Amino acid sequence: MADPVSAMCEQLVKAVNVMMDAESNQRYRLEALKFFEEFKEKCLFCVPCGLQLADKSQTAVVRHFGLQILEHVIKFQWNNMPQQDKVHLKNCTMELLTNGTFPILEEQSHIKDALSRIVVEMIKREWPQHWPDMLKEMETLTSFGETQTELVMLILLRLAEDVITFQTLPTQRRRDIQQTLTQNMDSIFTFLLSILQQHVDEYRRLKTIPGQELKAKAHCRVGIATLNTLAGYIDWVALVHITNDNCHLLEILCLLLSETELQLEAAECLLIAVSRKGKLEDRKPLMVLFDDVAMHYILSAAQSADGANNPSDQPAGAGLLEVRYTFLKRLCQVLCALGGQLCALVGAVAEVNIPENLNKYMEAFLAFTTHPSQFLRSSTQTTWGNMFRHEVLSKDPVVAQMAVKYLKAAMTNLVKTGFPSHNDSPACEYSRVDFDCDEDFNAFFNSFRAQQGDVARHACKIAPMEAFQIAGEWLQYQINTPLDTGNALSKTGEGLCSMLSPSARQWDAMTTFMESVMGQLFKIVDKEKLPVDQGMELLQAVVNYEMRDPLILSCILSNLSSLFPFVLHRPDFLPQVFFKLFPAITFEVVEESKAPRTRAVKNVRRHACSSIIKMCRDYPEFVLPCFDMLYTQVKKLFANELLLTQMEKCALMEALVLLSNQFKDYNKQKAFLEELMAPVTTRWLSEDMRSVLWDPASFLAFIGADQVVNEPAAEDQMGINRSRISFCVYTILGVVKRARWPANLEEAKAGGFVVGYTPAGAPIYRNPCAEPLLALLPNLLNLIRTHNSLFLPENMARLSETFSRAYDVMDVEKNLILAISQPTMDVYDSPVYKSALERMQGFFCMLYDNCYHVIGYAGPALQQDFYTVEALAEQLVGSALIHLEHVPDHRLRPLIHILYIISPTSCSRVFMKPLVMSCPSEYYDGLLCPLLGLLFSHLLQRLNLRWQIINQRTNMCGSDDDECSEENQVTQEMLEDRLVRLATREVMDLLSMSCISRKLPEPAGNKEDADGDDEMMATDSTQLNTSQTADELTELGKCLLRKEDIYMTLLAISFNSLSWRDTTNCQRVATQVCWALLRQVVGGNLLPEAVTWLFASVLKALQMHGQHDGCNAALTQLALFIYDALRPRYTELRAIMNQIPNIHLEQLEQFDQRTVNPALQKVGEKKRKDQFKKLIAGTVGKPLGQQFKKEVHIRNLPSLFKKVKPSKDIVADSEDAGLVSLFEPDHDD
Repeated sequence: MADPVSAMCEQLVKAVNVMMDAESNQRYRLEALKFFEEFKEKCLFCVPCGLQLADKSQTAVVRHFGLQILEHVIKFQWNNMPQQDKVHLKNCTMELLTNGTFPILEEQSHIKDALSRIVVEMIKREWPQHWPDMLKEMETLTSFGETQTELVMLILLRLAEDVITFQTLPTQRRRDIQQTLTQNMDSIFTFLLSILQQHVDEYRRLKTIPGQELKAKAHCRVGIATLNTLAGYIDWVALVHITNDNCHLLEILCLLLSETELQLEAAECLLIAVSRKGKLEDRKPLMVLFDDVAMHYILSAAQSADGANNPSDQPAGAGLLEVRYTFLKRLCQVLCALGGQLCALVGAVAEVNIPENLNKYMEAFLAFTTHPSQFLRSSTQTTWGNMFRHEVLSKDPVVAQMAVKYLKAAMTNLVKTGFPSHNDSPACEYSRVDFDCDEDFNAFFNSFRAQQGDVARHACKIAPMEAFQIAGEWLQYQINTPLDTGNALSKTGEGLCSMLSPSARQWDAMTTFMESVMGQLFKIVDKEKLPVDQGMELLQAVVNYEMRDPLILSCILSNLSSLFPFVLHRPDFLPQVFFKLFPAITFEVVEESKAPRTRAVKNVRRHACSSIIKMCRDYPEFVLPCFDMLYTQVKKLFANELLLTQMEKCALMEALVLLSNQFKDYNKQKAFLEELMAPVTTRWLSEDMRSVLWDPASFLAFIGADQVVNEPAAEDQMGINRSRISFCVYTILGVVKRARWPANLEEAKAGGFVVGYTPAGAPIYRNPCAEPLLALLPNLLNLIRTHNSLFLPENMARLSETFSRAYDVMDVEKNLILAISQPTMDVYDSPVYKSALERMQGFFCMLYDNCYHVIGYAGPALQQDFYTVEALAEQLVGSALIHLEHVPDHRLRPLIHILYIISPTSCSRVFMKPLVMSCPSEYYDGLLCPLLGLLFSHLLQRLNLRWQIINQRTNMCGSDDDECSEENQVTQEMLEDRLVRLATREVMDLLSMSCISRKLPEPAGNKEDADGDDEMMATDSTQLNTSQTADELTELGKCLLRKEDIYMTLLAISFNSLSWRDTTNCQRVATQVCWALLRQVVGGNLLPEAVTWLFASVLKALQMHGQHDGCNAALTQLALFIYDALRPRYTELRAIMNQIPNIHLEQLEQFDQRTVNPALQKVGEKKRKDQFKKLIAGTVGKPLGQQFKKEVHIRNLPSLFKKVKPSKDIVADSEDAGLVSLFEPDHDD
């Protein structure tokens, strides 16, 4: 056989060289690949060929291929190999381990990896039953030298990864190997530690001896491999192995932190050990790391690494030592994990005291918080927050002192420095390692700053007065410091700051700090103890500070809002605040400039409007005395139609409406609202506007969408028309959103807001805005109808060439839908130039959304005045729900989700539709049923069609278009796919919240004590069962149930959606919706076809989504519910089960008999569910990546641990058994 083997090996070597040669032709490569595959599948002498190719005389590429052949044989031919061939292959492999590799420093890493894989594959098939001495053989191998020792470490590591981490073998084999590893863990850890100690000692001894550098490196390499192997075991072994012998392992790891070549791997091991979860009592020994000795080693290593990495100490252009920086990150994570253990153990049942040297730990932690690296700073934030929130630690004097130091450090950390492209800070060098570009850094820093703000708020709770003092001094410093625009030139104007100017960064950081501190100060400090005088002094300084730079002015307005609560103690100061705000509303850098405003200028104006709204919302009674002054100022601003944007005008109107709620006099407030809305009412109800709103052609002509725009000036008049429509809708929305009756019932009655009581005794209120708003409602509904009509083909044809894409998704919306981050650099000082098309798109988008917002707010705001509008259902159907088949998906979504409102409940935050939630039950039949019935019927057809298109697209091959058009097509398909997914989830939200009242199970016990698998918990059958059986129908759901056509539509949407390509939706609907709807009618007379369809839908969903554990559990539970409830009366379900591929008919018969005859049930619920899961396993589809993968079959070996089934009859064994024997005189205690 030697000749054929040699000949074949020659051909294989040639094929390998063809494959790996960069100059090879693609056709030759494919032929070589085909030759390889045929050889591995069909050749009878794979093993001798593999062994010959793996010989040291071959090149590394050929040797690696030879080892791959051996691995393939073990994976796919092992079960059919004769025993002597297995033994031969095993012996040859052990020979390769002993003599088949080059010395440790010369051998290629991929050769070592391939060789270790071969051994692990044999272990997975034969150990421990057929290879009981494996561990001893591995230990013996280590005596042959450093090369063999490293290979043994790689084998043990890969074994742990395959069995524990990746779980790449059957359950029984995995259990056998894991239990054997666990039983031998003491000896394994002793072995690993002895190897580590031995080679580290040799490394330390040899590295100081001249001429022994290579031997020292060899021992160092073994030490690294041993530490990596330890890391693979520390993560899952019992904690006792880590803390054994007075935490000897942790001691070794701390000592190794000082060894430059080993410190990174040692830190990795230490991090894994310190991050372990589990029972609190078992974690107590980890507190040994707070001892002086351990802390000394950690701090010394950090200082040494940081000193070696300090950019200022490096030669020019040397850059960072990335390995040292990575080590610093690991040490920082170790300290964070230690802090996590401290928070978990102190004050808990474990009875762990606060460490005596806590100050030393905190100083070390603070050093990382003040390190130049922004990444290291951010890594500490979560731990700081946990300590400042901790019930016991937060009261410790050391932590209180650290809270002040943290706040002082935040003054530096909040300043945005360290852009990778800059060189203006030591942080820049580190950022070039951590971030690819300035945009990535900017996104990271925004998140980091939010974290710091949260932690600063908790620190302020511990030391509020100190925090206020720091914030006040910083504000005074900024006010007194001259403006520094730096080298960055602003496009807004000469001498102004850009986002990257030093002053802009400092003001931005100080403002964030001030907001965090002041937000807490007023909550936790008693009114009598507030530093009112100092606060008013700061407020006066802010009001007196004059600034024309928009970026700085925006910060000034933020500080004004933060300090505003001090005005409550000095009411006479209030007018000065408003006199500071009103000029900012009309702020311009260059007066009467025709150029578009920059974003920075727009932000100042919006900021001022928002500040006024916030004051009127949060302190309406306090601001009310200034109402006349505010109203006068607003009327002056409104006198010039072009002075303010429509949004700014409506913001000021909203502020006035909020204040008018404090009139607490229905007639007075109604008169004011009628006066305020008079210009809008006149324009909105005019005959000209009515003709525009009622006719699509007139509407398009009025807004200029049917005109070709070549010159901007020609479009001005149409822009004014659009702005007038926008202002009307904005005003209606602002009033309906803000106008309310008094919250106090007595005040409401006295003011004339209560018009009666319900039969249950609840008061019926009237809103002072109801009468003027209801007069505007018909034209608003007609505008919605007209807007929907614009998508009809005849109206689409009316759009001019300029505006042909006016209904497309805007770029901003597209980026939000696709989760593409917006470019945030250098946008604030650039003028916002918009094309005519972009302005038109913005107008349509805003108008459509705001109209639905109005309808959404009308229910809770106007209540019975809205729901009793004559023929309201017909009006809504004829406007909001007309021509839906032509409305694109991105315009349909507002109809579904903009009408939601967040409603806090005791268990979670859920979305409720205000139109539905505020509707009295007596209007369900007349209003909600027609609306929801028509809407859900349309959504069923639309979503079925959309998902059918997506499925077809998934199965189609790519086109041969040019790269540019193909990229655009892919982007468009992604957008459509994402829109359908979002719409689907929102539809199911609407269905669920309209029909189903959820009753969640009680939460589990102490989370800290659990070391479980999140996914396992999420798919636990008990939780699923509780969730699915506890849900009930709402009153509206019961009303919809009585309408057979609507109910069948709801069932069709729910069960159809199970097999749409959206796993999140599938799991949620299967768990929360399907059974809650179906269980209401399982006792009735259902058509056999309907029962068949329902059950088949669930099995079809299993075929689509069953490979995902969460979906599999939910769908299996749902299928079992249906089978149990309906199988006794519908034999059709058995017929469906018979069609499942590879089903075991005898087991099905037994299961079916138990289902039909409940008296035969003798198995537990969990076991029965497992049986059902096995029966329907043939329906579960494979993911695409697994469909063409060759199966690896690992046979189970004889069981190691046989359970003896206990006898249930305590007297069955003998006559003397049981209680009698316990009382025998010779009974041994």
